[in-house]
Amino acid sequence: MVQITKLDSGIQVVTDTMSDVETVSLGFWVSVGSRFEEENINGISHLLEHMAFKGTKTRTALQIAEQIEDVGGIINAYTSRDVTAYYVKVLKQDVPLALSILADIFQNSTMIEDELIKEKEVIIQEIGQTYDSPDEAVFEYYHETAYPNQAFGRSILGTADKVRSISRQTLLDYMREEYAAQRLIVSAAGNIDHAYLVDAIQKALTNLKLTGKRKSQLTRYKGGEYRENKKNEQVNLVLGFDGLSYNHELYYSQSILTTILGGGMSSRLFQEIREKRGLVYAIYAFTSSYADSGNFGIFAGTGEKQVSELLPVVCDELLNVSNTLTEAEINRAKAQLRAHVLMKQESTSARAEGNARKLAIYNRIISPAETIENINQVDKASLIKTANLLFSGKPTLATLGPVSHVIGYEKLVDMLKR
Repeated sequence: MVQITKLDSGIQVVTDTMSDVETVSLGFWVSVGSRFEEENINGISHLLEHMAFKGTKTRTALQIAEQIEDVGGIINAYTSRDVTAYYVKVLKQDVPLALSILADIFQNSTMIEDELIKEKEVIIQEIGQTYDSPDEAVFEYYHETAYPNQAFGRSILGTADKVRSISRQTLLDYMREEYAAQRLIVSAAGNIDHAYLVDAIQKALTNLKLTGKRKSQLTRYKGGEYRENKKNEQVNLVLGFDGLSYNHELYYSQSILTTILGGGMSSRLFQEIREKRGLVYAIYAFTSSYADSGNFGIFAGTGEKQVSELLPVVCDELLNVSNTLTEAEINRAKAQLRAHVLMKQESTSARAEGNARKLAIYNRIISPAETIENINQVDKASLIKTANLLFSGKPTLATLGPVSHVIGYEKLVDMLKR
């Protein structure tokens, strides 16, 4: 059973009670991410996420780790473009400890200078690792090209220079300003009592600012090309388009179309490009949706000479899908998405995160049954409409590796014209 309470402070508490399990996944989801950062502090949300674990007024970094692991729990965090999340998974009797640690991190982090210096270098190593991995780096270049000169297109990690330049006081001020009560969702799933958690949150989170100031950071998709020649074994590429937000009427059609094109071993791209032609080891389609924007893309890794054949075949698949859809593949894609929805219901972590995200986006919880009904309502006509909408826009192409045989951007644009 899902229950929601909004506290006077603005904090929203959502619980998903599963009385037949022995664990609880509990997390704080705060609407702070890289898309809200000014350029001079790009990477600060991610740096703050790291530093939150480096000690509070009452716990050292080691004590935070030891106290959770002494009871067999797990604690972690992540930063995305629109949210920063801190979450734990513990046995049901250890929820008070987990909540105490999360509340301590949120309100009492000290950001000790020596720890900050060390953690900056850790993040710089993370940045280096990302750009040393071509299948990761190409996504960074893709976003920079699709969304140039704006926060949404900049790296979540920031740059080494920007990270090094962020002072302790800037970090403390940012946390105090951005980690406001009205931006916080506390979500728990598992063997948890809603009334208990609401009362515990009211007592534990008493030192948060109610609201924070923020400049609007709208996304502006532009598209274009990034091409970098490197002596790698493969060309890693992302071909993408302006996509649909969570709130778009064709959002579920986009999900099904993505599955048909590149969502599994039976998908069109996998079958045509890997199985029939042997051009790649990895190829898949993806979508990234947000409350106000989204993008659709295809990732592939291929050989230097094979890439000249790969892109034309991909373009053909994109252009032909609206004319060749079959009921069998539509039904298969729907079955995959329905199964994915129901399988996530077996995970306390997935349910806690899913409820937090739905509450943040829709201001309500969309049930699995409602999601499945939305999937079932998608028909061929809406899929054709979605394909025509997505693939008639300006593409973004990012390639990294031995790119001498990659077709020119203008030729790609011409190939995608109907």
